[in-house]
Amino acid sequence: MKDPNEVCIIVQARLGSKRVPQKMVRPFADTTLMDLCIKKITNSRYLPQKNIYASVYEKELSNWILKEKKASKLAEIINYLWLEKSTELVLFRKKLIDQNISEILNLHTYARNFVKKNITINETVLVAQSILENNVENSKIDLGKLTFEYITKNKKDINEFTKKTLDKFISNNQKLNPKDVILYGFGRIGRLVARELIAQEGAGNQLRLRAIVTRSNSEDSIIKRASLLRTDSVHGKFPGTVYEDLENKSLVINGRSIPVIASSNPDKINYTEYGIKNALVIDNTGAFRDDQSLKLHLNSNGVSKVLLTAPGKNIPNIVFGINHDIDIENENIFSAASCTTNAITPILNVVENNLKINKAHIETIHAYTNDQNLVDNMHKKYRRGRAAALNMVITETGAGKAVTKAIPSLKNKITSSAIRVPTPNVSLAILNISIDKKTSLDELNELMRKSSLDGNLVEQIRYSTSNELVSSDIVGDCAASIYDSCATQVSNDGKNIILYVWYDNEFGYTRQVIRLAKYISKVRRKCYY
Repeated sequence: MKDPNEVCIIVQARLGSKRVPQKMVRPFADTTLMDLCIKKITNSRYLPQKNIYASVYEKELSNWILKEKKASKLAEIINYLWLEKSTELVLFRKKLIDQNISEILNLHTYARNFVKKNITINETVLVAQSILENNVENSKIDLGKLTFEYITKNKKDINEFTKKTLDKFISNNQKLNPKDVILYGFGRIGRLVARELIAQEGAGNQLRLRAIVTRSNSEDSIIKRASLLRTDSVHGKFPGTVYEDLENKSLVINGRSIPVIASSNPDKINYTEYGIKNALVIDNTGAFRDDQSLKLHLNSNGVSKVLLTAPGKNIPNIVFGINHDIDIENENIFSAASCTTNAITPILNVVENNLKINKAHIETIHAYTNDQNLVDNMHKKYRRGRAAALNMVITETGAGKAVTKAIPSLKNKITSSAIRVPTPNVSLAILNISIDKKTSLDELNELMRKSSLDGNLVEQIRYSTSNELVSSDIVGDCAASIYDSCATQVSNDGKNIILYVWYDNEFGYTRQVIRLAKYISKVRRKCYY
C-alpha cells in the first residue's frame, strides 16, 4: 500500500473463482458484504482515525450519486410509460410523475416505513424496466407494491414475474374513449380540478378539460383567473404554463386552448360550437344542489352527465371506493359528497366491517372556508358571521348523516359536529367510536395499515407512522384519509377507540372528484394496487 492509511481487504476464495466480486457487491438487506467489511475495519481502534471520516464521506457521497443516477433512470422510464403507453407508475400510491430526483429517493424511505421492508432504488428500477419491456399499456401500476411482492416472493426472473403478475395489463385491449370535461365554476375546487385534469392528461386517453364557465369572460376577468390558476397561496405554483388569449377569450394551459365561457344560465350554452361533445359538466359553483337545478345542465347542447362537487339532494351521493358501484348507464347526475364525508367514510367502513360500530361521534376540526367572513359581518348561520381568521367557530356538519348514505348499516348510530379553525387548508376528524368486538392498539393499527396496503380502499387511506405529523404536512396529499397511527387511542376494555384522521379538504377531495369523474365517464384505467 502506498498510503499507510489505506485499507486492504483480503477475501479468502477458491482458486480461480470468478464470482467473488459479484458476491462482494451483491446487495442484501440495505447493504453489501463489501460495505460490512469496510465498516468493520474502519471502526477498528487500531486504525488511525485521522483520514477515516474523510474517506467515509467520499464513499457516502459516491453512493448517493449512484442512487441519484438510478433515480434519474427511473424518472426516464416513468415519463416514457406515461406519455407513450398511458401507464402511470406510483409508489405506494405516492405520485411519481413530475417528481424530482430527491423526492423519488425520499419516497423510497416512506416505502420502507410503510411495508417494514427496505425497498431500494436498484430494485424499483429493475421492476420498472421490466414493466416497460413487457409493453404494459393503459394502466396504473403501484411500483412499490409490485417491487415488494417481487422481493418477498424471492423471484429470480423479473420478466417472468412481471408477465405472470401483470398478465391482464400486458398489451391489454382496454380501449378508452376520451371524455370532454367542462368546469362550471372556477373557485378553489374548480382551479384544483383544472390543475389535476391537465397534470393527469398524459397521452390524452382519459379526461380532457375543454371549457371553463364563469359569470364573466371580460379581459380583466380572464387575466385575474389566469393569475389565480398560476399561483396559489396554499398549493403553490402551477407546474406548467398558463397564458391569456384575450382575442379568443381563452386560457392556454400547457399548450391547450381552453375557452372561458360567460354564463349564469346552465341550460343556455351551446358547447358544440366549441367542438365539445358528450361532455361531463363538473359543477363547482355550489349554487345548484338538487336534481331539478342540476338537470338544467343537461339541456345545454354537448352535455351528457353532471357531477356536483358538494353534497346533493335527491341525487346519488358517492364516496369513491365505498358506494361508487351504481348504475352509471341510466344515471346522469351525481354528487361527490363533501370533503369530510370522503375523509371519514373509508375509515368508518373498515371499522364497521371488522369490529362493528355500536355508536360514534365525529368531531371535525375544519379549516375555514369561503362561506365565512374575513371580518365580523352578517351570516345566515349562527357563529359563522365572526371573523374566520381570528376565531375558532363551533358549527354544524352534515357529514355524520351523509356517511349513512354510503354505509346504510350506520343509520342512527352517528352524531357529528364541527369547529372551524383559523387555518386556510387541511382538516382533522376525530372519531370517537364504541365497537362491538374487542380490540387492542396494535391490532387496530395493523388493521388500518393492511387496509391502506391491500383491498378496495388503498387510494383512499394513507397510513402515517410519523410522530411529528402536523396539518401543514398534509397539504397536497392525494389520499382522502390520512390515518394517524401514532395518535390512535384504545380504551382499557378494548371496546372504545379514538381515531385521528387528517385530510386536505381541498386537494384530497379534488382527487376523489377526479376518481369519480373517471369512473362515471368510463375512462378509468386498469389498476394494480
